[in-house]
Amino acid sequence: MKYAICNETFEGWDHARVCGRVAELGYTGLEVAPFTLAPRITDVTAARRAELRRQAEAAGVRIIGLHWLLAKTEGFHLTSSDPPVRKRTGEYLADLAQAAADLGGDILVLGSPFQRNIPEGYTRGQADDFAADTLSHCLPALDQTRVALCLEPLTPAETNFMTTAAEGVALIRRLGHPLVKLHLDVKAMSAESEPTPDVIRANREFLHHFHANDPNKRGPGFGTTEFKPIFRALADVTYTGWVSVEVFDYSPDPDTIARESIRYMLECEPV
Repeated sequence: MKYAICNETFEGWDHARVCGRVAELGYTGLEVAPFTLAPRITDVTAARRAELRRQAEAAGVRIIGLHWLLAKTEGFHLTSSDPPVRKRTGEYLADLAQAAADLGGDILVLGSPFQRNIPEGYTRGQADDFAADTLSHCLPALDQTRVALCLEPLTPAETNFMTTAAEGVALIRRLGHPLVKLHLDVKAMSAESEPTPDVIRANREFLHHFHANDPNKRGPGFGTTEFKPIFRALADVTYTGWVSVEVFDYSPDPDTIARESIRYMLECEPV
């Protein structure tokens, strides 16, 4: 397994310090939330992007890409009924793809539940049309940067759009672009009707990125979810991507989260 961790876990830490510590703990990847860098990714200069990349590489860590793409922004929405908003959102996703490439990464994880809810008064089918149109505006940038856009199904408690892996795959099939892929998250899959290992196996064709966490919003091993069957399923589908720790409860502290999460995951790897 290739292990990464999301940088917002280390709130208040300097980037170089984060990179150094996660490398010490055995991670080789760092996944970055844009809002930890600036209000918008376009505010991060080319010089700053180069510096962040150098700091990571000096520590022996790769910035693998970006997630929480639209979080804490205004004016963007995946399923907006307004064509200019959809175009603006798609173009911002293109900006994010370029930033990910500049940082040394090749992944974008599109979660951002509040920026994808179905607009009031519109149907799910219309929202599908809106999302497909929005994403069409970033496809040329994916080709140019070779960054994969990974659609992330989330739970119905978080959003009312794309709440199952099957719905994510349907949108991926509709777009028909080789760099639009599927992201799976353990917490999100806990809301599926099928067991998490079965969801992984059923979607092996599209799976490109993976978040390790527990439905209690903490890290792997900090809840009741058993990860050995999950990692067995990843091995069964010959998954070669990153397993990235993403938490939403930052207790007791970043260092403990990072240290104990990777310790537990290493114990769960198939022998």
